[in-house]
Amino acid sequence: MLYELEIAFSQIPEKEDVPFWMVDRIFRNLLIDITGNTHRAEFCIDKLYSPDSSTGRLGLLEFRGFDMPPNKQMCIVQLLLIRCLLARFWQKPYHHPLTRWGTELYDKFMLPHYVRQDLAEVTSDLQEAGYPFQLDWLETFFEFRFPLYGKIMVQEMELLVRMGIEPWHVLGEETARGGTARFVDSSVERVEVKVTHFNAERYRVLCNGQPIPLQSTLVKGEYVAGVRYRAWTPPSALHPTLGKDVPLVFDIVDMWNHRAIGGCTYYVAHPGGRNYDTFPINSYEAEGRRISRFWNQGHTQGSFTPTEAYIAVGRYVQPHEVPKTFDPPVVKINPEYPNTLDMRKA
Repeated sequence: MLYELEIAFSQIPEKEDVPFWMVDRIFRNLLIDITGNTHRAEFCIDKLYSPDSSTGRLGLLEFRGFDMPPNKQMCIVQLLLIRCLLARFWQKPYHHPLTRWGTELYDKFMLPHYVRQDLAEVTSDLQEAGYPFQLDWLETFFEFRFPLYGKIMVQEMELLVRMGIEPWHVLGEETARGGTARFVDSSVERVEVKVTHFNAERYRVLCNGQPIPLQSTLVKGEYVAGVRYRAWTPPSALHPTLGKDVPLVFDIVDMWNHRAIGGCTYYVAHPGGRNYDTFPINSYEAEGRRISRFWNQGHTQGSFTPTEAYIAVGRYVQPHEVPKTFDPPVVKINPEYPNTLDMRKA
C-alpha cells in the first residue's frame, strides 16, 4: 500500500492548481482500512470533495487515528498540534520516501517510551519551523493514555511498570441472535517495563520466570521493553486453549549472587478476587483501584534458578532443588518483535 501511495503522491502537481476532485479520485482507494472501508481509515476523505454526491463535498478531513480527549482543554491542545503540522507541511511539503515500519509499529510504538521519543522529534521539528509547540503540553495525554501502574526502588535501580497499547483482533463472524456478529479479542494486554541505573551485565529482569528482552535507550543505564500477556479467558477469543498469564511477578535477578534482590507484582483485577459492582465514581476512585493492583513485593525468594520445573509450574524452588551450577537465563529475542516479551509463547 505504501508503494502505491508513493505513486499517488507523484500524481499531484506541485506548481499548478489542483482540482478539488483530483484528491478524492487519487487517494480514495488507498486511504482505507484492512477491509477496504474508507470510513474507518486513519485519514478519512469521504466528506472532503467526493464528486459522487453533495454530502461528500463538505471539505472535511477526518482524523480517525486519534482518541477522543476527556475534556475540552486536551481537545484544544490536540487541535493545536494538528494545525501546527498542517501549517508546517503547507510551507514545506514532505518530499521523502515513506518509511516501511513493518512490525515496529506493533513492537516499539505501542510503548509510551517510544511514543514520547517520536513526539519529541515532531515537536522539535515544529519549533525549528517557527511553531513553538512544547512537548510538556502533551504530558496530560501521556498520563491519561499510559497510566503508571507502579514503581519500585531496588538498590540504585528504579523499575517502572506502565500501561502500553495493545491492538485487539477482530474475530471471524459468529452466529448471534438475529444474525451474525464479530467479537473483539480483548483478553490480551501489554505493559511497559522500564528500568534505570541498570547494569545489564550483572542483572536480569524476569516476568513470571521469563527474561524480558530489555533494549537500551538513549540514556545510559536505561532500558525498556514491553510484556504482552493474556489477562483473562473470554468464551470467544484467539487461542482458546491458552490460559491466563496473571498475576505478573517481576524479579530483578542478581546474576553474580544467583538470587532475586527485589521485585513487584501486578494484578489485572482486584488482588483478592473481588468483582466491583459499580463503575468508579470519578477518576480518583479509578486511580485508587489501579494502584491497589500493584504490589511492591511478591518477588521470588531464596536462591534463584530458572529450571524447567520453575518455568513450567511457576512455583518456588526448594533449597534441595537448587543445582550446584547456575545457568543464567537466556534472553530469547523474537526477530519480529525484538522489544516485546509475549507471555503466550513463553
